[in-house]
Amino acid sequence: MTRYLLRRLAGMVVVMFLVATIVFVIAHVIPGDPAAVMLGPSATAADIDALRARLGLDASMPVQYVQFLESVIRLRLGESIFLSRSVTQALAERAPLTLQLTVLAAALATLIGIPIGVLSAVKRGSMVDQVLTAAAMAGASLPSFWIGLTLIEYLAVRLHLLPVAGYGPPDAGVLERLSYLIMPAIALGIPNSALIMRFTRTSMLDVLQEDYVRTARAKGLAPATVIFKHAFRNARTSVLTVIGLTVAGLLGGAIVTETVFALPGVGNLVVSAVLRRDYPVIQGALLVISGVYVLINLGIDVLYAVLDPRVRY
Repeated sequence: MTRYLLRRLAGMVVVMFLVATIVFVIAHVIPGDPAAVMLGPSATAADIDALRARLGLDASMPVQYVQFLESVIRLRLGESIFLSRSVTQALAERAPLTLQLTVLAAALATLIGIPIGVLSAVKRGSMVDQVLTAAAMAGASLPSFWIGLTLIEYLAVRLHLLPVAGYGPPDAGVLERLSYLIMPAIALGIPNSALIMRFTRTSMLDVLQEDYVRTARAKGLAPATVIFKHAFRNARTSVLTVIGLTVAGLLGGAIVTETVFALPGVGNLVVSAVLRRDYPVIQGALLVISGVYVLINLGIDVLYAVLDPRVRY
């Protein structure tokens, strides 16, 4: 296991180097000049050049790239051009909300996807299976921003059950904050629950054909015991994979959802940084999200050995 972890960590370093390179190139090929954006349309060319020199944007791309890599190696993400603070501080202020939204959406997707996937596999070929499969396909086809706008229209505007957008006043309590995250969590959770449901159904169908499941049924065990103690216990490894990928994907998917619901999270910060050409924030946020994605994949691989004693690295 130790040798395997060392190899994976070495691979992570290579992956993060490639990600840092791609992020740097993408951020700098975006049309627009942050100095011109900061000074406005009335600024002169001399003012823009002076600000570019002060921000270090007048250096060549290779020089900026080397400086960026040096800061990443030192675990420093630089200073935001517009926020007058470090990128690390800006991300730390926004990260709790995004993490809460991700956890709520992932929990909702899991609570919906796994039971429906198990039921669909047990009822294979029946009308129940066909209806659930069609519902999963429809859920996977709906974009999260459309679901979010629909929820706002009915639950907030017409029925006044939930707040429209935002994250509440500064002195809001935990329950009030939670009310602002319900609709965004639903908008993110529904499409991802369809993916979990499909993987759960496929894994369960493979396991239900095994001899030990037929033996358990022949011994007269209760159907629930056969399904959950014997079948799902051996199908959960594949389900764990898709849940982990879902959690990692939700971090990126939260960008659009946070914009729709005006949530001051990391996603909203990234959108604002792209519009203002705030290179350090764009690079730092994408690096952090990519790093979390890689760590989640590593954690899933380690959990395989914990959940299934047959797995050896």
